Amino acid sequence: MTTPTTHMEIAPTRWVELLALTALALLSLVIIATELQRVLPAQELRDFGTFFASAKAAAEGLNPYGIYPLTYHAVIPGYEGWNENLNPPISALLFQPFTLLDPDMSFRVWRGVSLVTYLVAVGLLLRRYARGFEAILLLPLCLGLAGVWDTLLLGQIYTPLVLCAVSAWLLLERDRFIWAGLLIGILIAMKPNFLVWPVLLFLSGHHRPALVSGAAAGLISLVPVIVFGPEVYQQWLDVIVPDGDGKAFPTNVSFVGLAARAGVPMFGLYLSIGLLLALAAWAVWRRPEPMRASEMALLAAVLASPLGWIHYTLFFIPVLISRRMQPAIWITLLVLIIPPSVIIEQTAQSPAMQLTISSAYAWASILCLIAVWAEEPEWLRPRTGSAGPVPDIGRTTPFPE
Repeated sequence: MTTPTTHMEIAPTRWVELLALTALALLSLVIIATELQRVLPAQELRDFGTFFASAKAAAEGLNPYGIYPLTYHAVIPGYEGWNENLNPPISALLFQPFTLLDPDMSFRVWRGVSLVTYLVAVGLLLRRYARGFEAILLLPLCLGLAGVWDTLLLGQIYTPLVLCAVSAWLLLERDRFIWAGLLIGILIAMKPNFLVWPVLLFLSGHHRPALVSGAAAGLISLVPVIVFGPEVYQQWLDVIVPDGDGKAFPTNVSFVGLAARAGVPMFGLYLSIGLLLALAAWAVWRRPEPMRASEMALLAAVLASPLGWIHYTLFFIPVLISRRMQPAIWITLLVLIIPPSVIIEQTAQSPAMQLTISSAYAWASILCLIAVWAEEPEWLRPRTGSAGPVPDIGRTTPFPE
């Protein structure tokens, strides 16, 4: 007699969840249709031009972090300046094969690579966490995220790295620590702010993936020294250290970006340091499972970074898909599918608008962090001994071996 009652209690909740995902999916389809019109013309190389110029300069023995004819000069509401290559020196090597082609052709090829790698990443997560009608709803939702279209518009490098992160996530879940560590190492070599990930894993007691990722990142980062000489890192530091106006731009979702829009950028730095210290203490005290530590790491790597552009929120998709049935995650998704052009239009508005509409991406990211953190059970009680089995954070079907 208890089974029918239990079923009747669960069913309404399930219907609400599916209706919420359906509404988000339909809205995403509208946004996809709109963003396609903005992205498809490809009249400018934008950030891809910067990467192309950087790689070409490095191949010719010049400073890969200089300003060249193809370096993107951005002129948009609230910001004007040169978008220099801020990625580590290994990026100049990775883009050199593209310099063998015409820049416009290279851009089209790179866009194809970006789209395919993102689709593969989403497909892997849907295969793991969803099926049937639910997977059909989640696909347009993942494709409607603002970070996807801005990445394609600018020719940015994020989606191949998202595939690295997603693959590492799934490998960690299967206890394939060596391969997971290698992929995390590749990610760190290109985006050092994700060093938070292996550090949290190490402090949580999961030493193998942390050490492998550190070694992999170190070896990859040595390659530019061998090819270009040690001065290339000084050239990189000369570009990333100056404190420009870009931190206050609306698509910077980090604590520093939020605080900069409030006129107190240093407060954002204090919040970032506080978050990282709190997570370090939590990892040592609670010894969380690899997936729990990974959730926190992916979110903190973006929120605690000086520049956490909207593209970085694509690294949240393992968290968003695995926790897709939480109302707080629905709100996060609703905000993260708002096209960047809508947010950027509010740049010159009042301080109140700067902290609300212009900071919507940041607040959504913070909400996601709070939603994940709120599930921390008995956080005052330390955990000791083996980490034990991996918790199920959204499994609908057994993960295929």
